[in-house]
Amino acid sequence: MRITDIISRDQMSLSFEVFPPKKETSYESVKTATEEIAELKPAFMSVTYGAGGGTSEYTLSIAKNLKDKYNVPMLAHLTCVSSDKDTISKKIKDLKDNGITNIMALRGDLTPELEKSDRSRWDYHHAVELIRELKDKGDFCIGAACYPEVHPESSCQRDDIKYLKEKVDAGVDFLTTQMIFDNNLFFNFMYKIREAGINVPVLPGIMPITNGNQVERAIKLSGAFMPQRFKAMVDKFGSNPAAMKQAGIAYATDQIIDLYANGITNVHVYSMNKPDIAKGIYDNLSDILWKSF
Repeated sequence: MRITDIISRDQMSLSFEVFPPKKETSYESVKTATEEIAELKPAFMSVTYGAGGGTSEYTLSIAKNLKDKYNVPMLAHLTCVSSDKDTISKKIKDLKDNGITNIMALRGDLTPELEKSDRSRWDYHHAVELIRELKDKGDFCIGAACYPEVHPESSCQRDDIKYLKEKVDAGVDFLTTQMIFDNNLFFNFMYKIREAGINVPVLPGIMPITNGNQVERAIKLSGAFMPQRFKAMVDKFGSNPAAMKQAGIAYATDQIIDLYANGITNVHVYSMNKPDIAKGIYDNLSDILWKSF
């Protein structure tokens, strides 16, 4: 099923993102964790690709297992950074042959090694190049990333939105935001991109922070703004693992409820392969999900 068909329904839904193992030795534990999340029957699940494509060999395996075993619609990430045309063509064919028709088209993060490499020899420099190729090679439902707080490599939000529109015009069917901790930033971003003529569906991305040590990493990964009430929560409960877990689930749930209450029907959760966190949020929304109001 196409992601656009799922999110066009007049009902509230929740989707989860998981990531493949970095090593073969941890494959079974990751597979078990992703299956436990799939048992919640989310609207769909996405499987990441890994910086520089480092875990790409497991992305398809995890996605196919969840699709075949649990009949959960799958969104497979595909990054093009440092890849050549032949490699990407093979990846696209493998996804198509295994029944994966929803693809999150990304440039991919630049690892320290990639930043030092000679980029003039790369076949791909931006996600828009991968999007155009996907559009040419099959009937894929294509997703792309967006940054309510401006991409770290953009000089200003105006330029960021200009490049985002270029991706949408190239064939993107929906967008998913980088993690947000302040919903007002998302609502302001939505106003700006609609004014710019970007009219595809946008799923806000929510990251449950359930461990005080996650905060620094989250800021490093996304540069996301942390509102004062979030900082106060971490300061108060960060040193108590059980309390921080409960508070983090509650904070993420509160964000999701606020989004639903303000007309957003589809929310994407970066669940970090943690079934207990995913279930905690899901249980908090049990009488809200899958209903029309």
